[in-house]
Amino acid sequence: MKTETLQFDTANGAATAFVAMPDNAENAKTVIVIHEWWGLNDQIRDTAKRYAEEGFIAIAPDLYRGVLAANPEEASKLMHALGIEDGLNTIECAIAKARETYGTSHFGISGYCMGGTFALRAACDLEGISASAPFYGDIPEDDILQKLSVPTVFVSGIRDQWINTAKVAGLEAAAEKYELPVESLKYDADHAFCNSNRPEVYNKEAAEDSWAKVVGFFNDNL
Repeated sequence: MKTETLQFDTANGAATAFVAMPDNAENAKTVIVIHEWWGLNDQIRDTAKRYAEEGFIAIAPDLYRGVLAANPEEASKLMHALGIEDGLNTIECAIAKARETYGTSHFGISGYCMGGTFALRAACDLEGISASAPFYGDIPEDDILQKLSVPTVFVSGIRDQWINTAKVAGLEAAAEKYELPVESLKYDADHAFCNSNRPEVYNKEAAEDSWAKVVGFFNDNL
C-alpha cells in the first residue's frame, strides 16, 4: 500500500487530502471518504487504508484544512462553522485534482456522521460521482434530494437519536415519491456505530456487515 498527500486549491484557499492506494493502482476504482465532525484524524485515515486493502484508491479530503477537534464541543463548533458550499467545493476540487493526478473519471463517495451529510449532498449536487454510501448523515430537503440520480446506499442505526428513524423514514418516503435509486440499510445500532475508537457506540457486527455491503456496492457500481 502507498499513501500520499494530495494538495489542491479551493475557493477558500489551499486544502489537502489523504490518499491511500493499493500496490497495483492501475485501473483501480476510486472512493472519496469524508470525515466525521472530528476532522481528518487517524481513524478516517485508517478507513481510507481499508479501502486501499480492498483494491480501491481512497481519497479523504480535509474539510477543516488541518484542524482537529479534541472533544465534542470543539467538533460541534467546527462542524457548524463549516459552510455547506465550502465543504462541497473542497470535495469538488479534490475530485478535480484526483481526476488530473490519477486519471479517474468515476468516483464513489462515502462518509460518516457529518461526512455522511456531505456524501449524500455531494451525490445530489456534484458531477463525476457514480455511487454514494452515506453513513448516518443528515438528509437534505426534497428539492435537493430529488436531484439524486446515482445508486445510493444510506446506512443508519435505529437507535440513533440524531439521524433518527423519522429522518430515515423521510428519506425513504422521498425515494419512493421521486423514484430515487436509494437503498436504506438499517441496523440495531447507535450513531457512529462504525467508529471502533468509540467503544460506547461501536457495534462490531453492524460495522463489519455494512462495510462488506458497501465495498460490494462500490465494486458493482464503479
